[in-house]
Amino acid sequence: MKLSEPYKRIIVETICFLYILLFVYAAVSKLLDFENFRVQLGQSPLLSAFAGSIAWLVPILELLISLLLVLKGCRLIGLFAAFSMMIMFTAYIYIILNYSSFVPCSCGGILEKLGWREHLIFNLVFIMLAAAGILILAGMVSKPHLISKPAVLVSAFALSVLISFGIVGVLFKLSEDIIDHRNNFVRRFPGRAVKLNEIDLKVNSYYFAGSTDDKIYLGNQTAPLLVIALDTVLQKVSEFKIQLNRTDFQFQSTQLRISPPDFYLIDGSVPVVYKGLVKDWKAAIKWNGTPTFSHYELIDSLTLVFRSNSNTNGESILGSLHFGNEPKVHLNPNLLQKQIDGIFDVDGVLHYDKSLQKMVYTYLYRNEFIVADHELNLSYRGKTIDTISKAQIKVVEVTSRKERKLAAPPLIVNKASAVCKNLLFVNSVLPGKYEPAEMWKEASVIDIYDVNTNSYKGSFYIYHIKNEKLKNFSVLDDNFYGFIGKYLVHYKLSKGLINSYQNKKIEFKHKDKLQFQGKDRKPVIE
Repeated sequence: MKLSEPYKRIIVETICFLYILLFVYAAVSKLLDFENFRVQLGQSPLLSAFAGSIAWLVPILELLISLLLVLKGCRLIGLFAAFSMMIMFTAYIYIILNYSSFVPCSCGGILEKLGWREHLIFNLVFIMLAAAGILILAGMVSKPHLISKPAVLVSAFALSVLISFGIVGVLFKLSEDIIDHRNNFVRRFPGRAVKLNEIDLKVNSYYFAGSTDDKIYLGNQTAPLLVIALDTVLQKVSEFKIQLNRTDFQFQSTQLRISPPDFYLIDGSVPVVYKGLVKDWKAAIKWNGTPTFSHYELIDSLTLVFRSNSNTNGESILGSLHFGNEPKVHLNPNLLQKQIDGIFDVDGVLHYDKSLQKMVYTYLYRNEFIVADHELNLSYRGKTIDTISKAQIKVVEVTSRKERKLAAPPLIVNKASAVCKNLLFVNSVLPGKYEPAEMWKEASVIDIYDVNTNSYKGSFYIYHIKNEKLKNFSVLDDNFYGFIGKYLVHYKLSKGLINSYQNKKIEFKHKDKLQFQGKDRKPVIE
């Protein structure tokens, strides 16, 4: 049945009214809660690099399209613009649901309560309404007009769809590249850590000493001969005491390292290295000599990497020590780069991953980490996503004591870190763009970097306990163990966080707990 002219006008008026209602309502909702909208856009894995611009652009475009639909002479253009906008929203939903495990939502108003399936249906209905309105208006245009030709109309629809999908696809690729390699301090959260257990250790002086397949071992800074062994779910606890064949040293900073079947008790201030077997916890001196050193990690059963001080200028330097039958020390004075004094400004945390055969050194006061091979040859210097490239510290000379000290509390950038396989986990203490301030009162953030590709992969939160923040931590595959005050906590990392592991053969035994967003995942920008 052919519709009369008045009925066609009523249908077009109704379609335009529905679009005006939708876009004005959505735009006003976003602008009234603008900060929250921008924060959630910043957490979007598709648009986070452009969150600042898009947060303004989307509501402005929605209002402009509404204005075009109000003006009768511009309605055809307005309907094509509305059609394209809804195609872009739908393309966004498709891409984000198929290529991301994390989908935040900030659509505005009651739209925020829709699930993603409802959003898709909602979008498709409005796309069909816009198409119907365009067809009716095009049919009402006088014949000589170009848009009245069927071939031109089909081409216009096809071009709108292609351009809309193309814009969203290009934004997705550009945002991924910027966030991974040229990050402007925008974090993304592709998954989360789920807390499984915690244990009260009674004191806050424990640290992670090593692990086996079924146990983790803790050392104690104030009781260096005490060893705590726990199963991986923190249920069974055992205590052991190390026996040394010689104790006549002035121990100052003794620490334990477990490398099954052996264990090592090392004090770089003496310096001395003890070695023994885990089965009886008896240790004998393996090496005692020079130089003194502080931070260290084992490379193999007879070699460790360390940080020491140069004999020429007293500045910090990285080196390696082979403590076999013929001890050998190798120093590389070029790895640590001086900015202010060469001591405080290069302070950091040293790691070594045996599977990767790489040393990683993370600076405390600047957005940088160093990756080197087992012979301390530089692989590259990487950047964390924080923007502090120069250490913000003030050093003074105390001439009477011939000492250098910090004159004021330094700005810490990377508080703690850990390496597991090819991933570097960094506890950053600086909030990024578009992040909710409330979360920083409740949790610490961990940023993840792929050491193989020198790229940022994502972040997750670890919650405080009784106002105590995360102090240090270790990561074993998909298990996160953190020290918070007197507590040791165990978190399980979701697949979205660790899918960049070089070796992905990891069994997820808690799938029901890790599916934190399923059917209720929602898009961000409508």
